Amino acid sequence: MRTPSPFHDANASAGGKSFGDLPEWDLSDLYAAPDAPEIERDLDWLDAECRSFAADYEGKLAELDAAGMRDCIHRYEKIDSVAGRVMSYAGLRYYQKTTDTGRAKFLSDAQDRITNATTPLVFFSLEVNRIEDARLDALFAQDDALARYRPIFERLRAMRPHQLSDELERFLHDQSVVGAAAWNRLFDETIAGLEFDVEGEEAEGPLGIEATLNLLSDPDRTRREAAAQALARVFGKNIALFARVHNTLAKEKEVEDRWRNMPSPQTGRHLANHVEPEVVEALRDAVVAAYPRLSHRYYELKRKWLGLDKLEVWDRNAPLPMEDPRQVDWDEARETVMTAYADFSPKMAEIAEPFFDKGWIDAGVKPGKAPGAFAHPTVADAHPYVMLNYLGKPRDVMTLAHELGHGVHQVLAAGQGELLSSTPLTLAETASVFGEMLTFRKLLSQAPDANARKVLLAGKVEDMINTVVRQIAFYDFECKLHDARRKGELTPDDINALWMSVQGESLGDAFTFMDGYETFWAYVPHFVHSPFYVYAYAFGDGLVNALYAVYEEGNPDFQEKYFEMLRAGGSKHHKELLAPFGLDASDPAFWDKGLSMIEGMIDELEAMEAQG
Repeated sequence: MRTPSPFHDANASAGGKSFGDLPEWDLSDLYAAPDAPEIERDLDWLDAECRSFAADYEGKLAELDAAGMRDCIHRYEKIDSVAGRVMSYAGLRYYQKTTDTGRAKFLSDAQDRITNATTPLVFFSLEVNRIEDARLDALFAQDDALARYRPIFERLRAMRPHQLSDELERFLHDQSVVGAAAWNRLFDETIAGLEFDVEGEEAEGPLGIEATLNLLSDPDRTRREAAAQALARVFGKNIALFARVHNTLAKEKEVEDRWRNMPSPQTGRHLANHVEPEVVEALRDAVVAAYPRLSHRYYELKRKWLGLDKLEVWDRNAPLPMEDPRQVDWDEARETVMTAYADFSPKMAEIAEPFFDKGWIDAGVKPGKAPGAFAHPTVADAHPYVMLNYLGKPRDVMTLAHELGHGVHQVLAAGQGELLSSTPLTLAETASVFGEMLTFRKLLSQAPDANARKVLLAGKVEDMINTVVRQIAFYDFECKLHDARRKGELTPDDINALWMSVQGESLGDAFTFMDGYETFWAYVPHFVHSPFYVYAYAFGDGLVNALYAVYEEGNPDFQEKYFEMLRAGGSKHHKELLAPFGLDASDPAFWDKGLSMIEGMIDELEAMEAQG
C-alpha cells in the first residue's frame, strides 16, 4: 500500500502569488471528499475480501494449478489497488497540510483500518516462499498470463532467508502503525510546525522551514548567514527530539534485521531495490574516490567567484555573482520544460500535458504543506500526482522537470498493473533525472553568451554534486549512524559528530563549518522515512549520465527504447533494461563514465576561468 512520501530533497521554499496561477491538486479522481461514501464502501470491501481471500487460499497455495494461481494473484492485485487508492488519497490530503489534525486523524484511521483488514493476508508471502522452485517454474511454463508475474515471485522469494514465523510476521504487520509509521508522522508534523526567527526578516514574522531554507540561496550573503544561524538555533532546541526519533527508528530496524538475519542494515534496501550490494558499493567507492575531482574542484572555483578566502556552509547554494537573480513565473517554467520534453519526443510532452491541465500538480507553498517535492504514482487505474513548493527560482524549474519525469514514468509503467508498475528506487530516478538533463541541455543550447553558459554549467554541476556527492555522503552518514546505534544509544553529540565526519570529506578544504551546522542532519526526511534511500539518487544520476551519452552518440531508435524501458516499470532487472543501450551497471567502469560527464563540465568551467 503505497503511502506517498516527500522524498525528493528539492530546493523549494516559501512563496506567494507572484509566480502566476499556480495549480492545486484535484483529488476527486481518487475520492470526491473525505466523507465520500465510496471510501467506506471500499474499506468494507477490503475487510470482506481479505477474509475471503484467506479462507480460499491459506494453506492451499502450494496445491494450486496455474489457472488457480493466476486467479489468486489477480485477486491479491485488486486488494492492493483498492487499499492503495485509499492510502494515496489520505496521504496526499495530509501532505497538503500536515498541521491539520483532522487530516492527520483521517490518515491514521485509514492506516489502522487497512492494517487490520490486511492482517489475514500475511500468510501469502510466507506460503509463496515455501513453494518449491521446480513447482513454480512448472506453473509459469503452463500459463503465460501467470508467468508475467514472475518478477513479483522472485522479489518475494529473495526474502526467504529472512522470513520469520507466521505468528511473528503477523505481529510485525499489526504493530507497524505504532512503530516506524508513528515516528515518521511525529517527524513530519514537527518539521512542518517549526518556526524560524531570521534576523532581518522580522517584517515577515516567523518563517517556516521552506522559507528559511530558501534564504540559503539568496544573493545577499548576510541574509544567507542569518537563515543558517536561525536553522541552527531551532534545530539545536529540538535536537533531543530528533535524536530520539533517529535512535528509536535505527534500534527498531536493528531488532528486526537481527531477527531476520540480515547481514547488514543496508540489505533490506538492496533487496527492495532489486540491486546487488556489490553494485551499490562500486557506486559508493567510485563517487568517494571522485570527491577531489568533483566537489573539491568545483567549490574551489566557487570560492574564487565569490571572492572569499573560505566558503561557509551558507555559501554552498549561493547564486554566482554573474547570475541573473530574476524569478521565473509558472507559465514560463511550464513552457521551458514542455518544450524540452517535446524536442526529445512529442509523445513525452503529450504524456506530461494533463499534469498541468487536470489538477495533477500542487505547486504553491502553503502553511503546513510538506516541504520538498515528490511524484506519487497512486494506483495503476488512476494517475500520478506531483507536489512542488514552487518559488520561481531556476532550480525550481529543474525540480518541475525532475518530478514531471517521475510522473511520465509512472503513467507509462501503469500499464504493467498494480503489482508490476512500481519501480525499484534505483531505476525510479531514471526518468526524473533524464527530464532534468533534457531541460538543462535545452537551456544550454539557447545560452546567449559565455557568461550565461557559465551560469548554466555551474548550476548543473551544483545540482549533480547535490545529487551524487551529497547523497553518497548522506549514505555514508546513515551507514555510520546505524552501525554506531548497534553499540548503544546515541546522544545528539554522537550523531552530530557522525554528520560532521562526512561533511569535510565530501565538500573539501574550500569550506569552514559554522557552529550549529553539526545539527543539520535533523531535517533530512530520507533518513526517517526510508533508510538508505539516498544512494538511489546517485545511482539514477550516474545511470542517466551514461544513458544521455548514448543518446548523444545517436543510438538507433533511442526514444522508443527509452519509452520501452519506462513502460517496463518493475517488471525487469536493471541489467535487462540497460542492455538495449549497451550499458551494464554491474561493470565498475560504468560509474566512472557517468562521473566523467560531471568532470567534463568542471573542466569547461576551469577553462573559462583561465580565459578570464
